[in-house]
Amino acid sequence: MEEIKPEYKKKSIRSYVVRAGRMTEGQRTAFEKYWPRYGLSLKDGPLNMDRAFGRSAPRVLEIGFGMGDSLLQMLQRETEKDFIGIEVHPPGAGRLINNAGKLELTNLRVYLADAVDVLDDCIPVESLDRVQIYFPDPWHKKKHNKRRLIQSDFVAKLRTHIKPGGLLHLATDWEPYAEHMLEVMDAAEGFDNEAGQGGYSERPPFRPVTKFERRGARLGHGVWDLLYRKKAEQDT
Repeated sequence: MEEIKPEYKKKSIRSYVVRAGRMTEGQRTAFEKYWPRYGLSLKDGPLNMDRAFGRSAPRVLEIGFGMGDSLLQMLQRETEKDFIGIEVHPPGAGRLINNAGKLELTNLRVYLADAVDVLDDCIPVESLDRVQIYFPDPWHKKKHNKRRLIQSDFVAKLRTHIKPGGLLHLATDWEPYAEHMLEVMDAAEGFDNEAGQGGYSERPPFRPVTKFERRGARLGHGVWDLLYRKKAEQDT
């Protein structure tokens, strides 16, 4: 099988750096065995979700699922929902589809591509019931803050793909980024903060606690969840 590599189209400031992580033999084999089942491509154009999943169901998009451990838990817990994952690191995508394939899960599809390209070229308008972005790169240095994924333009783009009444869920363990997210989201048009203006939400039951989060909690590190509901058109 031809090597699967991340897909890119747009020339813009990236919110990530593709690291040349070495794939394990299991991850490499997973692409050969499971990518035809789970993989999606920018080249396929607009995604017909009912056709891709073989059913009509609530749809959840996760941007940057990392190694996929928490997403795998959600796939098993929320079998009534279909999940689309976007990642740029092949080892993480390989691990996720390998685990999903072994469990014979059917409610997953994956893009190994830039999220902006996927949103622009593939995801239909107002087709998503939930979008989740967990622990994106905080780009700690001030000169790199422009690389942060959560910016007003990107949030506006997300809004066009979320159904009225749908949810945008963000989480970070870096307090300055949490403050930045809160400022961007509270100023964003067409969203209501579930915790009220200027407030953070409790972790919702559907977001699993990661091993890094548990370790951080033992060290006294915080995690901030932000939950925003897209307003109905008459409310905007």
